Amino acid sequence: MIAIIKYNAGNVRSVYNAVTRLGYEAVITDDPEILRNAEKVIFPGVGEASSAMKYLQDKGIDQVIKNLKQPVLGICLGQQLLCESSEEGNVKCLGIFDAKVRKFPAEDIVPHMGWNTLTQLKGNIFKDITEGEDVYYVHGFYCELSKDTVATTDYILPFSAAFQRENFYATQFHPEKSALTGEKILRNFLSL
Repeated sequence: MIAIIKYNAGNVRSVYNAVTRLGYEAVITDDPEILRNAEKVIFPGVGEASSAMKYLQDKGIDQVIKNLKQPVLGICLGQQLLCESSEEGNVKCLGIFDAKVRKFPAEDIVPHMGWNTLTQLKGNIFKDITEGEDVYYVHGFYCELSKDTVATTDYILPFSAAFQRENFYATQFHPEKSALTGEKILRNFLSL
């Protein structure tokens, strides 16, 4: 069973649809017991960092996420909330990844929206993905580069397209909206 974390952020249903299309059984939940016992956990999201963190804290899910031992995949806001802190609402986040979330400087169109290129790929979620493939983004804040960075993208400046630390994985882009490349990345995560 794949558990998809339900909280006050959008895009949960499209992640659910992508996972079930790949042949996996999935549930959308904020039940700590189901999250702890799931085979894998996906932490998606489109939304605002401080209100999302408040929801997670109010439900006690913040501590559950930090202590998960199975593979966990953060997507978009999910990746950002796994970092140390975010400038969006100046909020302390979950602290899994050694990076801060910053607002893009207004040197180009923000939010960064549309297709962009993956580079410097490392790790098993990028198995069979070629350097330079494109994925789909929608975000106005970015995760700094850090020792946990396993892929980068350049928009105004280079940022972390993906992270990995132990059982935690995360992508700033939306694999569920990234055509065949995204489907391969999701499949790689689900088959870990």
